[in-house]
Amino acid sequence: MSKLFDRFKYNGLFIKMFIIMVVSIIAVSVTTTWTTINVSERVFTETFSITNTKVINQINNNLDTFNYSIALATNKLAQSGTAREFMTEADGSSLANFRSFYAMGDVMKRINSGLDAYGIDITVAGINGRIFASSGQSPLAMTHDELMQHPLTLRSLESPRRILYQHINSKHGVPLLVATRPLSDRTTDKVYGMIFFTMTEKEFAGFYNTYTSEGNEVAVISGNGTIVSSGRKEWIGTDGRELLAYVKSMEEAGKPYMNVAIQNREHIVLSRYLSSLDYYIVNLIDKKTAIGQLTDMPSIIISVGVIVGVALIIVFLISRRLTRSLTRLVKQISTISKYEFHHKVSVGGSYETRELGLAFNGMLEELQDYVAKLVQTEKQRRNAELEALQGQINPHFLYNTLASVKFMVQHGDRERAAETINALISLLQNMIGNVSETITLSQELVNMKNYVLINHVRYGERIKMNYFIAPDCLGCHLPKLIIQPFIENAFFHGFNAKAEGHIYFMASKEADALICEVVDNGDGFDMKTDQGAENLKSSGKRQLFTGIGVRNVHERVQLLYGESYGVEINSHPGEGTRVKIRLPIIKE
Repeated sequence: MSKLFDRFKYNGLFIKMFIIMVVSIIAVSVTTTWTTINVSERVFTETFSITNTKVINQINNNLDTFNYSIALATNKLAQSGTAREFMTEADGSSLANFRSFYAMGDVMKRINSGLDAYGIDITVAGINGRIFASSGQSPLAMTHDELMQHPLTLRSLESPRRILYQHINSKHGVPLLVATRPLSDRTTDKVYGMIFFTMTEKEFAGFYNTYTSEGNEVAVISGNGTIVSSGRKEWIGTDGRELLAYVKSMEEAGKPYMNVAIQNREHIVLSRYLSSLDYYIVNLIDKKTAIGQLTDMPSIIISVGVIVGVALIIVFLISRRLTRSLTRLVKQISTISKYEFHHKVSVGGSYETRELGLAFNGMLEELQDYVAKLVQTEKQRRNAELEALQGQINPHFLYNTLASVKFMVQHGDRERAAETINALISLLQNMIGNVSETITLSQELVNMKNYVLINHVRYGERIKMNYFIAPDCLGCHLPKLIIQPFIENAFFHGFNAKAEGHIYFMASKEADALICEVVDNGDGFDMKTDQGAENLKSSGKRQLFTGIGVRNVHERVQLLYGESYGVEINSHPGEGTRVKIRLPIIKE
């Protein structure tokens, strides 16, 4: 067990590298596969919707042609004197009746010739009690009285000027589509007959059946929400109001298609309103069925698995070879006691490992002296830094501030002058004492506001200052004079190109740290190439208000609290600069 633990311990780098590569390869493979499938589905959806929109347009054109043929046949019957005579004259002798039926048959043959392609039966019923069907026997299978009292006729009489498309089931249970139109006298508007164009739902489905396939269905819905025709026979005659609601919401939103869940399956829905028939033709594409034909998931999974397996074998062999010599070096280094710097490791293996061994041996020779010197140097450096960080007032700052006060006094603005002097006195008082001394954030906030006030007096208020501080942070302690350098940088270097802007100071707690941020929406700079970045980080270019540059603030924080704390700067040209100061949470 101990040997197994040692093997794991000394091969930790190899194991970590291998695990990272395994996770990376699998993540990349899965992500790439998922993205490819997702993009394919999206492209498929867009392409399919465009194609099916054209199909629906074609179906719509066919139905418009069909409606035109019905309208043309209706007009011919309305203009036929023979048809009108047949539906209005009283019964005469058998010979006269025979001649009347024979003449009506000729009329019906001529009219029906334009509708032969649709498989339609034309039935006319007159007010004289006569019925004539072009096929000899009407599919409606009703007597004259039944037909004239049927809801088909009554609804049609409510709209006598239009062809009304309705659906019923025949006495044998066959779904029928019936186009009805009253025939009336043009001068008196008195109805003298009814015309019924009857076709089975199966014949009507011929308008769209050639465009359907598995997972690609069509449903025709009436204005009241009943499905009158569909490739799915079980849907015919059922309530389609939910589907109709989707269609209408899609029309209101102006969307070419919509993804909806129907019967617990995802569908793409396209539709078109057939104004001539007062029907909606709806195209439903089952995404799972349609996309399943596009992507062969078992083959994809097998292919990805093979690729991942081969990649893992290659990664294993390369990683093992690269880390073997390094593992040997780690074993030797681990056997050296903590302070036994006179021991050296044997040099061997790859070029990189040899260089590491030589460097380690050289380090051991000098480390003892270096540590001693480093301790002494750090002590001296810390003392020197703390002395150098002692606050110093920039003479120009004092001169300009006093000049501004003098100007305000001369012009009678004594209250403003007194306010400015009080702010300056507060800042001077803050400079007195040990720099390492800490103050509360609430006290530092007073200093910031005084400094901002003086700058507003000197340069106007084109740059606004806002403060956002969490209440539980006000009592936290921080080193004095640690915020002003960043506010000054923002005031005098952040708005050279922009005429005005805002500076924000924010303070909050993050885990075990106090986070202070100075953010401006000024000019910003390029962190990689802009020389302003170097100037911002270095204090050697100019004298700040406190004499403490940004870099010195960072080093000061690390000297006081350790390397886990310090200053972080981010900036982008035209967007502004963000300075983040991370400090420990210290309360009295």
